[in-house]
Amino acid sequence: MSLENEKAMDNGEPIVWIVDDDASIRWVLEAALEDKPYLVKIFDSPLTALKAYDEFPPAAVLSDVRMPDMDGLTFMEAIHELNKKIPVIIMTAHADLDTAVKSFQSKAFEYLPKPFDIDEVATLVDRAVKRYLSGGVKKVKRNPKAEKQPLNIIGAAPAMQEVFRVLGRISQLDVTVLINGETGTGKELVAKALHELSPRSDGPFVALNTAAIPRELLESELFGHEKGSFTGAHSQREGRFEQADGGTLFLDEIGDMPVDLQTRLLRVLNDGSFYRVGGKSSIKTNVRIVAATHQNMEQLVREGKFREDLLYRLNIIRIKVPALRERAEDIPLLLRFYLDKEAKGLGLEEKNLSKEVTQFLSSLHWPGNVRQLRSLCTWLTIMAPDKTVYMDDLPLELQEPVQTKDDCDGDNWERPLKRWSEAFIKSGREGLHTSAEQLFEKVLIEVALKASGNHRQKAAVLLGWGRNTLTRKTQSLGMDD
Repeated sequence: MSLENEKAMDNGEPIVWIVDDDASIRWVLEAALEDKPYLVKIFDSPLTALKAYDEFPPAAVLSDVRMPDMDGLTFMEAIHELNKKIPVIIMTAHADLDTAVKSFQSKAFEYLPKPFDIDEVATLVDRAVKRYLSGGVKKVKRNPKAEKQPLNIIGAAPAMQEVFRVLGRISQLDVTVLINGETGTGKELVAKALHELSPRSDGPFVALNTAAIPRELLESELFGHEKGSFTGAHSQREGRFEQADGGTLFLDEIGDMPVDLQTRLLRVLNDGSFYRVGGKSSIKTNVRIVAATHQNMEQLVREGKFREDLLYRLNIIRIKVPALRERAEDIPLLLRFYLDKEAKGLGLEEKNLSKEVTQFLSSLHWPGNVRQLRSLCTWLTIMAPDKTVYMDDLPLELQEPVQTKDDCDGDNWERPLKRWSEAFIKSGREGLHTSAEQLFEKVLIEVALKASGNHRQKAAVLLGWGRNTLTRKTQSLGMDD
């Protein structure tokens, strides 16, 4: 062990720094590590921490990003100038893709969005200290161009912070990636970010939606064809694999690819070569595959619709892009971004949303996800009469009663019931409980009767009643008339 390592021990314990200007975060982290075999030192500023380096050199560092006198990334560079082997875990409550990428490119040990899981933090610190004591340090080739590339992936929700963390972690690694997410969530945007952040960013980014190409043409689209190889092949044509050579090939909706073409794709992934349709010469290609799907790939494998071995090759790293309803806190950010973008693109005045409109739009289910939200922003930019958008300015289909994300949650029926109750009282009527109880029981009985094929005995069992109770209820509710 080096003299520096020996000095870093106090009674045989490695030293761990916690650097954050938030006293509550320092307290929580210190408490989480109090039973660990570390000497924990807390600092409210990077400058104070650096002054303590000679006396308490750390074996690992937990540092916030945004601090008054020095940001966390600059602080990490200062630590690595003193000792490049010290693992630094970057924490932030303001996660974005740019910060995540820069953290890993600056040799961060890990990127930890707030709020975080205390057990996860303790595990990370254990790993970091072991890395330091073993003397291990990973070397990753940096891509200067990627650091300058602006990327417009917006999100502050925990689910998006996880996407940023994974993108930052694999940005410089030439691995195959599978992106999962519903239609309209922005899977292609994530694929483009992977390309722009990678060492292949100087090469082409070629996208192909496999679900949009007829089966008889998809093989030619992927691999190209020779002249005369089939009716209509009047000349030789390059396929997407050749076009993407040296870059990234994005295969959207990979779950819809026919099984026989899956076999050809697997062969390309295995040996990096293929034949054009009708061709006799093997063509070598150097392509990174990024695939995407909205489907459950494991289910497709079980149904025999997707090759299991191909899924293993595509699923080296999987990124889950959350649905918009799963990150409602990002909706105001996205609305602001796309209203600005659409106004500039159309050469029109940028619209502002009233507080009521913002709250209402944040409560919607958004089945079309970000794509649907952007379409609304385009419509409002063109159609809203004034600079400020009010409820009456929204499209008619949104002004009508719609399901919110809470209404679509089968375990959360209390909120619509609450709205119904409030409307009942505002109407000036009395007997709220009696009216609600009758409607409640009527709905349950109707559902049970439908599910049982109108069989009274079976419906009573579904309801947890006896048949006589069911008969008495239907009579009192006027359902037997």
